[in-house]
Amino acid sequence: MSHAPVIAAVDGSEHSLKALQWARGAALRHGTGLLVAHVLPDHAQLYAGRRASLHDSSEPDAYPDPVHDWVRGELGGSAALPDGIRYESLEGSVPEALRVIGAGALMLVMGSRGRGGFASLLLGSNSRAVASTAPCPVVVVPHAARDAGHDTGHGTGAAATGESGSGQSGSRQSAGRVVLGLHAAETPDDVLSFAFEEASVRGTTVQVVSAYTVPPSPALVIDRPFEVIPPEGLADDGDGGVPAEREMLRSQTRRLEPLRARYPDVPVEQAAVPGDPAGRLVDASRSAALVVVGRHHPRRTAMSLQIGSVAHAVLHHAHGPVAIVPTLKDDL
Repeated sequence: MSHAPVIAAVDGSEHSLKALQWARGAALRHGTGLLVAHVLPDHAQLYAGRRASLHDSSEPDAYPDPVHDWVRGELGGSAALPDGIRYESLEGSVPEALRVIGAGALMLVMGSRGRGGFASLLLGSNSRAVASTAPCPVVVVPHAARDAGHDTGHGTGAAATGESGSGQSGSRQSAGRVVLGLHAAETPDDVLSFAFEEASVRGTTVQVVSAYTVPPSPALVIDRPFEVIPPEGLADDGDGGVPAEREMLRSQTRRLEPLRARYPDVPVEQAAVPGDPAGRLVDASRSAALVVVGRHHPRRTAMSLQIGSVAHAVLHHAHGPVAIVPTLKDDL
């Protein structure tokens, strides 16, 4: 159980309603409180500033905040609620206000877009800015047009069909996993810990996906499914295989050993795939409960304001919730 709250960032839009309900579930799973945060619109902030400067006692103490009433109505109809729900109206710009309040959070959950925007795009400017700067993990929940749960198609590739190397897994079996994008040599420990903790509280599997680069060859023109191989299957047996793939899986296994020991009840699947890591994770997002990636490029500092290329691409194209996890301690 964590004492840090889950924060839901809302603005009264349909996108933030999805984030609010996702955050409610996260708080219940983690046994912690829920803090619902709303950044007041500019006209409400101007009113507050004017009243303070004029000291006009005839004016109401606060500008009405309809989002507060909306939140109460939405949560009032929920079957289960976490212990300790608070609501805070914030002032300032959306990214800065959420960055400050996120300093003490277990995670911050927000919709992919606020009011307006293009339905074909996943990410709005505020969501992108918060994911790039918040001091806690940020979960971005997609709007309906991007959510695989509302998609009648099943996509392509193994992550969309649930196939494994043996071809025996179905799409129903692949649903609900926590997918972790891992660069074995560079992904910070905080990212791995977040993914395993999420899988633990959900009672589900972690699927670890790493990508490797190989010289172009005719064999790579045709995409092939994930090869999910258990650690005991990595011993040299003289059957050849793809050397880069097997070395990637061995590197994964070494990196995952401490997490397996810490979370012995969390099943782990390992996948090493050729090509673009972001594209593979976007495919995996169609059937995943959550995709977890690190925020920063490893050559940037922990406090960098720029998001890494893989995280950036996954945020813009994913079909399900994505957690962007910063380096919570500067050990780079």
